[in-house]
Amino acid sequence: MPSPEAPYLIRPEIFQSCPELVALQTTRKGGVSVPPYDSMNLGLHTADDTQCVIENLKRLCDSLNIAVESIVLTDQVHGTDICTIDRSGKVSGFDALITATPDIFLGIVTADCYPVLIHDPEHKASGAAHAGWQGTAGEIVLKTVQAMAEAYGTRPEACLAWVGTGISASQYEISREVAEKFDAPLLRPSSREAGKYLLDLSLANRTQLRKAGIPDAQITCSTWCSSIDRELFFSYRRDHGQTGRMLSLIGVRSAC
Repeated sequence: MPSPEAPYLIRPEIFQSCPELVALQTTRKGGVSVPPYDSMNLGLHTADDTQCVIENLKRLCDSLNIAVESIVLTDQVHGTDICTIDRSGKVSGFDALITATPDIFLGIVTADCYPVLIHDPEHKASGAAHAGWQGTAGEIVLKTVQAMAEAYGTRPEACLAWVGTGISASQYEISREVAEKFDAPLLRPSSREAGKYLLDLSLANRTQLRKAGIPDAQITCSTWCSSIDRELFFSYRRDHGQTGRMLSLIGVRSAC
């Protein structure tokens, strides 16, 4: 039974000065998928009914007044490779996308990992990165800013960036082996199990954005947690893998 509610979207305030920009993260509200994918699942690789996911994507695009075909997705592999996009379609094996082509909207799907959206208003260029612990350890966000600078002449000091909703440090317990890949300020010992640590991926990616040259005042981070805020977000870890995916989008509309 189709849900009567419209997709509930998070629109980062950091981008409000760019009216031509579409930048958002979906929540789990406003779709047609049934539990455990209820209801706005946008992960085609999940075990959800494919037709439900397609209907959810259509609902999202209708609410944004954009074409489904204008969204570019990638088969994310927890790596650090970046793809430059100049036309619509799907790519594989990349965890970050960049574009300066109008009416192309870059998409990243997540359910605990962090989506990071970057916009260069001078060149109307955008980037979207998928940052789990592997990508973050490999500095995918830093590399995305560098790729935009190389491809479009982006000046980091002119960019705006948003670290979206993912799993917060209080919920993200990792092994000692993973912890060794991160600097001490990003970690604290877990009180739940000896030898485990809690990792702050949001801060890690904000730190990378600053390292790339984006001023701290031009970076914001979501204050939600995909694991804690279960009414709004899917969480792979909380739901033991049986869950949907949120979609984060960024791109510039062409002038009317």
